[in-house]
Amino acid sequence: MTGPSSDILLGRMMALHPKVIDLSLGRMRRILGALGNPQNDIPPVIHIAGTNGKGSTQAMIRAGLEGAGLTAHAYTSPHLARFHERITVAGQVIAEQALTDILAVCEDANRDRPITYFEITTAAAFVAFARHSADYTILEVGLGGRLDATNVVTPVVSVITPVSYDHQQFLGDTLTEIAGEKAGILKPGVPAIIAPQVPEAEAVIDAVIARKSVPAHWANRDWQVWEEHGRIAFQDDAGLLDLPCPNLIGAHQVVNAGTALATLRLLGVGDPITAVTTAVWPARLQRLKFGPLVQIAKGAELYLDGGHNPAAGEALAEAVTRLPPRPLYLICGMLKTKDIAGYLRPLAPLIQGLAAVSIPGETATLPAEETAQAAQAVGIENAGAEPSVEAAITRIQAQVPHARVLICGSLYLAGTVLRENG
Repeated sequence: MTGPSSDILLGRMMALHPKVIDLSLGRMRRILGALGNPQNDIPPVIHIAGTNGKGSTQAMIRAGLEGAGLTAHAYTSPHLARFHERITVAGQVIAEQALTDILAVCEDANRDRPITYFEITTAAAFVAFARHSADYTILEVGLGGRLDATNVVTPVVSVITPVSYDHQQFLGDTLTEIAGEKAGILKPGVPAIIAPQVPEAEAVIDAVIARKSVPAHWANRDWQVWEEHGRIAFQDDAGLLDLPCPNLIGAHQVVNAGTALATLRLLGVGDPITAVTTAVWPARLQRLKFGPLVQIAKGAELYLDGGHNPAAGEALAEAVTRLPPRPLYLICGMLKTKDIAGYLRPLAPLIQGLAAVSIPGETATLPAEETAQAAQAVGIENAGAEPSVEAAITRIQAQVPHARVLICGSLYLAGTVLRENG
């Protein structure tokens, strides 16, 4: 008889803890012990924390590894269209049967005791990775670092991408507090790659590095990356690299590429040069080229981005200026917990209008009317609410047939769009 589907098992796991987020390592260590500590049997770990750029950086590291003929497991969150995206086993998204088998094992080991959804599914990823060989495992922190469920391993290298404001309700109200939580992944004697940081975060990370005797490799101290003549250059003690610009658009993606290259050079991976910049990652200024929503858009261009904090808004504003000129309109949906004004302010001077939507199925969504009001407050006069993304595209296309339409504000909205668009 066929057992329950992964959706049913994941639904049961959602009910095991009253809080969606409850940062602690006790429950994680308990279930891993019941499972035989699979985290100790996975391939060498590259552990990535930071506020922005974690997903893109891990995609670039993975592309570099695979370009050098190596294999990697990868764990990322949240997923966009399907949970399976979170767990990649030796380069392949985990299959439904393998996922259901592993989730059932984890459910049995947990015995209905309180545990968060992220903790038990992270345990499932460790079980999957321990069952299959690979050269490396790339673990992306879910939230924070110090008390994140992934922080139960001793990696071969730790990576910290740029730190900025996000999740203040869990990590603290200041960059000093947030950076301290991110730096919690650093381990004594384990080398670390540190991307460019604002001064407050840099000071905190530096202090943790000194206290734990971490061999650190800092951007702009030990390695540099920059754009030049339509390409990017990377420089470290091993020499100068000249590469094509990344597939992923924006100055922030150049930084992410540099972070990935520094990581690969530290690991001694051979010839990751071209492969790093070929990485793709969904909902990072992603051009939608087919599907029902594209058909509705007709001659208008559709782009999708999941950034949702002020730093992401700044990066997105810079990135869209690299595209050929077209009238730019936003379709924006955000969660109540985000700084919507901080996100929209850098985008406001670049756009001709904004259609606000509520995120379907998300109880924490900011209502479309409030998003529209926030947009007007930062200077986007042509801002109004629409009942759906489809309705917003239809209206914008009717008014400006050759517009560039950017759907943005939340990874949860991005996931909904990807599902709706097939």
